[in-house]
Amino acid sequence: MQVLDIFFVVFHSFFILFILFGWLVPRLRMLHLACVLLTGASWFILGIFYGIGYCPLTEWHWQVLRELGKTGLPLSYVQYILHRLLGIFISASTADTITLLGWLASLVISVFLQVRKYFSK
Repeated sequence: MQVLDIFFVVFHSFFILFILFGWLVPRLRMLHLACVLLTGASWFILGIFYGIGYCPLTEWHWQVLRELGKTGLPLSYVQYILHRLLGIFISASTADTITLLGWLASLVISVFLQVRKYFSK
């Protein structure tokens, strides 16, 4: 379980960074847009059934952490990861705001770059 915990910390953190900055790498822009759209679908479509902002990666990681005896896990993975990796405490509402604004900015940038590429051909 500890290996899975480390896997989720590393993979989920890199996935978040890819969502935020993947558009910077031209050859990864289509993959980036797909990941941004899948994240949005998880948050807002699966979120209808599981709660807005639902993320399967967070759910699976929480299951691992519960197996390891962890309790009092926050609702926000960003809140959790900032505390775990950097020792930074932020409120759930601040984490949610940062997360949503980062995702929206990435979505807008990614869509803009894809539209610009389409019309430049």
